[in-house]
Amino acid sequence: MGARPLPRPYHQAVARILLAEDDEGIRLPLVRALEREGHQVEAVTTGTEAVAAGVGGEHDLLVLDIGLPGVDGIEVCQRVRAGRPAVPIVFLTAQDGEMDTVNGLDAGADDYITKPFRLAELLARVRAQLRQATAEHLRAADVRVDVAARKAWRGDDELELSPKEFDLLALLVREAGRVVTRERIMAEVWDENWFGSTKTLDMHVSWLRRKLGEDAEDPLRLVTVRGVGLRFEA
Repeated sequence: MGARPLPRPYHQAVARILLAEDDEGIRLPLVRALEREGHQVEAVTTGTEAVAAGVGGEHDLLVLDIGLPGVDGIEVCQRVRAGRPAVPIVFLTAQDGEMDTVNGLDAGADDYITKPFRLAELLARVRAQLRQATAEHLRAADVRVDVAARKAWRGDDELELSPKEFDLLALLVREAGRVVTRERIMAEVWDENWFGSTKTLDMHVSWLRRKLGEDAEDPLRLVTVRGVGLRFEA
């Protein structure tokens, strides 16, 4: 959490959810329950379908069965995390699958629920993850940003950032993996009516790279896409 997409204020019926579950007896009631909550649900039955939908989609949350056919849920999680590091992921796991649960959390899942489960409990877990997502706790590579607290970290080290450096970092981490144009950066971080030189942006990028421990000649995280803008590598 690229990082999480621009979050929308949480209401009980706005999320786009990807559900990957091959057991029809679990999948169909789950789809109905989530849709009753107002969510838009895309349901798939294999790990291969889940990877294709999850990596390229714009879902607000993923619910993955660990024991998917083809590509298992843990690998699905890892592949999705590589491109969308901050999208919330909840695992469905067998009651005796302790190691699966541990491996799933290590792979980057945010929560898990064991089968058999009550629909009310799963829906509560989904609501909790969506609330947390809208609080804008962003993450990409080894960088974390708490937008509400206006704090950011590289690894375990808190970064000392100016207001504009923080806003710039938050925007780029939120859009991690995608190019953000210079024009959009100037409009959102500086002034929506901005017009003129972007030299101040170049200066702030240089300062931000220094604070991130980047090599100015070969940055690994904050990359310039010549003639377009900037991309924060996920």
